[in-house]
Amino acid sequence: MEDGTLKSPGYCGDTDDDYDVLQWDTRVDCEVRQILDRVADKWSLLVIALLDQSSLRFTELKRKIDGVSQRMLTRTLRNLERDGLVERTVYPTVPPRVDYALTPLGASLHTTIKALVVWTEGHQNEIASARNAYDLRITEQEALQSV
Repeated sequence: MEDGTLKSPGYCGDTDDDYDVLQWDTRVDCEVRQILDRVADKWSLLVIALLDQSSLRFTELKRKIDGVSQRMLTRTLRNLERDGLVERTVYPTVPPRVDYALTPLGASLHTTIKALVVWTEGHQNEIASARNAYDLRITEQEALQSV
């Protein structure tokens, strides 16, 4: 195989001891990038967090997620189900009852997401200070440039 030739269209690198940020390739056909894009979007994060507490019906999810449209919630749930993170159970009642729950794979992802949230909560003051310092520095630079 020629240097620089991909092993397959979806190949983006391996996760091993030689950690390479380029494994998060920006190519459209990169599965790692697609998965990260899916699980890191704001609606997916909220759905996963809510379903970690208990299984919920569509209307319960919609009511608990402020600002999500019916179309976007439907799309998010379908994508999470397709990826094996959420399980959809239809009960044969009139009207049909549909519950959504995390799969074991989804629950393992929630553990990772929770760790990120805990880190964020623990460092939010440092981040706010860094943002303020940056904004002040930029404001001062812009003031000097306009003189």
